[in-house]
Amino acid sequence: MAKELTVVLSVLVVLAVVVVGLLAYRLGQLRKAGTPVLFRTLPAEVDRGWRHGTIHYGDDALRYYRLSSLRPGPTRSFCRQRVEIVGRRVAEGTEADIMDGMVILRLNEFAELPSGMVVSRPEQRLAAGGPAMVTYELAMPAGGVTAFQSWLESRQSDRSQRRRSA
Repeated sequence: MAKELTVVLSVLVVLAVVVVGLLAYRLGQLRKAGTPVLFRTLPAEVDRGWRHGTIHYGDDALRYYRLSSLRPGPTRSFCRQRVEIVGRRVAEGTEADIMDGMVILRLNEFAELPSGMVVSRPEQRLAAGGPAMVTYELAMPAGGVTAFQSWLESRQSDRSQRRRSA
């Protein structure tokens, strides 16, 4: 019985070491290449639901990697053409304790448009009986906000996409 218990404990210790090693590797990889952020889905209470992570910019998508996840890929991806900044605010309540010097952006992400529907402004999407919308908040340092806004503003317009596909 003692020998079986020793084997089980040894296996558990090895498994724990492997999980901690993978988590440390992921954390190291993400911190060296991404922009640190806090992210949450709305609606949420004022100081609840925030997740630490990093964002990585691509040509067509923004990828969010949650730091405490062992998932090999991004936790969430945002299509560049479907994200709009709809506001900004300062940290409230206990948020201020962990977000000192960070700017909180409110983002809307629209679901993919049906084939053939091309609109350029959020209000047109909704007025056209368009897709559902999900709201998020993204907190990052001021320099990160500038990079994010530049990335969004440099996307191709809906018109140029239509011309290219025609």
